[in-house]
Amino acid sequence: MTDPAVDAPPDPTGPAPRGLDLDRLRAYLATHRPELAAAPLSARLIAGGKSNLTYLLRCGDRAVVLRRPPLGHVLATAHDMAREHRVISALAPTDVPVPEALLLCADAEVIGAPFYLMEKVDGEVYRSRSQTDPLTAAQRRELAMTMMDTLAALHLVEPAAVGLADFGRPEGYLARQVRRWAGQLDRSRSRPLPGIDELRDALAGSVPEGANAGRIVHGDYRLDNLLASVDPVSVRAVLDWEMATLGDPLADLGLLLTYWSVLGDSELTEGNPVADGVGPRAGFPSGEELIDRYAGRSDVDVGPLHWHVALGCFKLAVICEGIHYRHTLGQTLGGGFDRIGDMVAPLVEHGLHAVRER
Repeated sequence: MTDPAVDAPPDPTGPAPRGLDLDRLRAYLATHRPELAAAPLSARLIAGGKSNLTYLLRCGDRAVVLRRPPLGHVLATAHDMAREHRVISALAPTDVPVPEALLLCADAEVIGAPFYLMEKVDGEVYRSRSQTDPLTAAQRRELAMTMMDTLAALHLVEPAAVGLADFGRPEGYLARQVRRWAGQLDRSRSRPLPGIDELRDALAGSVPEGANAGRIVHGDYRLDNLLASVDPVSVRAVLDWEMATLGDPLADLGLLLTYWSVLGDSELTEGNPVADGVGPRAGFPSGEELIDRYAGRSDVDVGPLHWHVALGCFKLAVICEGIHYRHTLGQTLGGGFDRIGDMVAPLVEHGLHAVRER
């Protein structure tokens, strides 16, 4: 993966980054993937991920990527490495671009947490204005539209055809989403959060029928969870599948619009690692144009999206609050976390407005 934080290769003489014991890892690889343990290992944390940790791992001349859960305060049902590994393995033969899965280790004793390895994919993770500002207007538009084409391609995959028929429980998916994120909120709450309980209750009391349920849902689909190229424009790989399941694809669309049109149209996102560099303020097409593109490439009835945008606001508010909580405990790696907590209040406000729409 190409990322501003990993332009330089890992230093084989330097210390291992936090969360990764290279000696124990090499011993494990010697048994399970000996070709990766034949040369000295070095690693560097790839900045940008705000939940699971991602490392660029050098095995001699070969580069692979390692994913593991965050340090401390790991919530139940979150950060499931086996789910990520399974879904990218299943999607490998489809039109959805994913990295090649190499190895899954469920034994937390090896490096302190379960992890998996995947091939390094060349491409750029566009997450900041310093990266997107140099793009031409045509490149920004084509990148946004290709992002929507890729999401439509994911939602067109038949789960049973790729061995994912039992990957989730589509019935009641949306109601469970509300309950799940309400539970995550309760376990991450460390300060007063005005309005967030009202938003939770409003969502719980107005869950739509979910006529589109049963599709593969990414769970956190956005521009900076893609590896992309702009010469020519393409999506090289979709990343960060920790929240993937079977459910209502409008949940993906609603969350994407939350990033794009809610955070991406707010002054608060300037320099903020959650949504800086995306949306109309950064010169990209509007959310309405994204919806039109998706609807033209998908068989999903987009219908009224207000409830799904409200769910996206609630979900992202809870995620930001969890990251804020880990930051206050000193359990985050990388920069930009000091402003994550500032995003919670505007997300709650917009979510309340969206859930009241008709």
